Amino acid sequence: MIQIGLTGWGDHPDLYVSSGKERLQDYSSHFPIVELDASFYAIQPIKNSLKWIKETPDNFQFVVKCYQGITGHLRGDFPFSSLEEMFELYRQSILPFKEAGKLSMILAQFPPWFQCNKESVQYIRKVREELKDFDVVVEFRHQSWYAPEYKASTLQFLRENHLHHSVCDEPQAGEGSIPLVPIATTNKVLVRLHGRNTYGWVNPGNNVKWREVRYLYDYNNEELSSIRSVCEDLEKQANEVVILFNNNSGGHAASNAKKFQHMLGIDFEGLAPKQLDLFEGDF
Repeated sequence: MIQIGLTGWGDHPDLYVSSGKERLQDYSSHFPIVELDASFYAIQPIKNSLKWIKETPDNFQFVVKCYQGITGHLRGDFPFSSLEEMFELYRQSILPFKEAGKLSMILAQFPPWFQCNKESVQYIRKVREELKDFDVVVEFRHQSWYAPEYKASTLQFLRENHLHHSVCDEPQAGEGSIPLVPIATTNKVLVRLHGRNTYGWVNPGNNVKWREVRYLYDYNNEELSSIRSVCEDLEKQANEVVILFNNNSGGHAASNAKKFQHMLGIDFEGLAPKQLDLFEGDF
């Protein structure tokens, strides 16, 4: 089974036919799955989780991103009394998704400075233990995890710890980027498509709008066709392939995802009712 969605539901104006407060409902009339990014910036109140669950169809799924304090992105003061408190509050915030049958997986995306070494491996083990009751997918950003001498061990480590593998399409721009490694380590695999804007990846700038530079990219038909082959091969390795387009900056993610869906000949069932299909006739 292949599921296609986008990272976040707030940056895709082509999908909306309602007011800003109903963007998730509009989104869920087009795609069956979404990446929840708000959970990265702050551990969300349970009331938010319940709200998002209520606003989506019964079969809708969330890939919930790990809080930044868990993955080592946090800058500034640590807002908890202990690591244990942080993990406990995070577990409480995502448990409603699991109980509702709407949690596809938790995404633990580690930063570019998280290198392949003994300390990092031990920390991933801790994360796995703290989140042992949940499906967890790991995404690396430092190239060392896939260096020739470590690649096989990295994948075997994920298998042994029942961790899903995040297969990434992104610019090849040195140590802070990873190659596309089309291998599933469990019965579920995540494919995240970040675009191929090499200049923006290396020179995102220091202002608050750096994401608008890094993820500005429009996949062409040839590139999408190549990615299709990768995903079809992954489907032979795993029962479920989740594909998320993250090239949001220029508004390309939704149209790229729709085009990709058309290439695969997939019709998603159980979506929210559509008031208007803005993409009708585009393909």
